Amino acid sequence: MKLYVGNLAYSVTDRELHDIFAARVGVEKAEVVIDRSTGRSKGFGFVELTVAEDADAAIEEFDGKEVSGRELRVQVAKPKKNGNGGRLY
Repeated sequence: MKLYVGNLAYSVTDRELHDIFAARVGVEKAEVVIDRSTGRSKGFGFVELTVAEDADAAIEEFDGKEVSGRELRVQVAKPKKNGNGGRLY
C-alpha cells in the first residue's frame, strides 16, 4: 500500500520520512519528490508500507501530526494519471 504524504518541510529527506513512519508501521520504501529543474523537494512524498493493512493506522497516527513545524497530510495515494504530465503544448 502506498501513502501520499503532503505538507512536508522542504528539509525532510527520504531517510527522515522513512524513520517517521517506521516508528509506527513497517516501511518498504519512502521517497520525497524532488523537482528535476531545481533539485529541491516539492514538499510531498510517498511511503510504501510493508503491510497494506497498516494504512489506516498510519493515516490515523500521522495525518495532522506536526513534523519540522508543519502538519502532515497523509492519505492513500491515488494512481498516477496517464497523459502529458500537466504540460501544455
